[in-house]
Amino acid sequence: MMDYFIIDFDSTFTQVEALDELARISLKSHPDRESIYEQIEGLTNLAMEGKLSFSESLQRRVQLLQANRDHLKLLVSHLKKKVSRSFSRNTVFFKNHSDGVLIVSGGFKEFITPVVTEYHIKKENIYANTFVFDDEGNIIGYDRENPLSKEGGKVILLKELNLPGDIYGIGDGYSDFQLKESGLIKKFFAFTENIERKSVAEKADHITPSFDEFLYINKLPRAISYPKNRIKCLVVGNVDEEALAQLKKEGYNIRHKDTIEDTYLHEAGVLLCSEDTQPTPEQLQNAGRLKVIGIFGKVQSRKLAEVACDNGIIIFDDPKHNPRNDDFIPKRVIAFMNEGKTHTSCNFPDLQPPRVSNAHRLIHIHKNVPGILAKINDVFARHNINIVGEFLVTNAQIGYVITDVNTGYDPQVLNELKAIEQTIKFRLLY
Repeated sequence: MMDYFIIDFDSTFTQVEALDELARISLKSHPDRESIYEQIEGLTNLAMEGKLSFSESLQRRVQLLQANRDHLKLLVSHLKKKVSRSFSRNTVFFKNHSDGVLIVSGGFKEFITPVVTEYHIKKENIYANTFVFDDEGNIIGYDRENPLSKEGGKVILLKELNLPGDIYGIGDGYSDFQLKESGLIKKFFAFTENIERKSVAEKADHITPSFDEFLYINKLPRAISYPKNRIKCLVVGNVDEEALAQLKKEGYNIRHKDTIEDTYLHEAGVLLCSEDTQPTPEQLQNAGRLKVIGIFGKVQSRKLAEVACDNGIIIFDDPKHNPRNDDFIPKRVIAFMNEGKTHTSCNFPDLQPPRVSNAHRLIHIHKNVPGILAKINDVFARHNINIVGEFLVTNAQIGYVITDVNTGYDPQVLNELKAIEQTIKFRLLY
């Protein structure tokens, strides 16, 4: 028996509630549009929080829409740009599990199908409501015989489907939790990347701030090796608000402190700090998880840069204090964390590797001594792993190697790469 993944659409697969967005399109020129928007959004939230029956909420929202087929075309174009970031980057999962992924939504097939089928999701695995139109293409209602139009519709549908395997539910609303409450699914994951409904999250088996987290917990193939929400970003001192916004958008777990405390530094994978709140070289010696430091100002000393390098920690600084140029600190930090790029670092050798599709990227930082690259390649050769691309740069202290390899290999390979003598840090990037 295979596993099944029941995924909600609104505020889960996409960042928005589609009917709310449809209202903003169809009522754009209506004199009372703001009042109607508020009514529709309020009805949506009441249903998602379990305070109003879904069937009543749906009926009242559809009546307020005043929409037609042309509005739906505009909505589909809009929704394709609003797919949740963690879903859009994990197309390989959907391709590999196309038989087991089901979209189950109280929304409507007319706008769901053209969005999700671009992610290898089969049409026959999309379960949603359908609109009823008049002869001129105006929406005048919906199919009331569809179980998903009724209160507890997802429960009714899953009972009818009688899927022969373990079922995992992912969603943000009360109707998703009802699947767990009914005993029909093994686990319910409250998806909070776009919105967190506390009344739903507190009842979930797990809270998943991203689809990456869901895949990580369940040991499923994913686009990134380690979910961003599990990486702590320590922010110290007066740091630009736009910088924090960019790191939050990436999904990092932000902690803000006035001074660098060793307890928090030891847990951090990323450190952002102002010029006057930099860590000491001694503090970096025990910061085993730290990968990158972004300094809003000039690095304090040559020794700090050297000690960081010796410990495999890259530093990006901003001596000219240019908060809005292309060298904005968070852009460089994100490029390093996502792609391994070291351009404009003050202590690492310069490397800007292109991204390679359908490959795993491995980063190996080691002391700059002869023969390390040969040892790395020997590991790959012994395990019959094809190298798609390989990049090596060095400075006086370290060698920095990025290797892109074909997908599919024994996890023992990673242990052998970490065990190579003179290794400082090793990371599976994606």
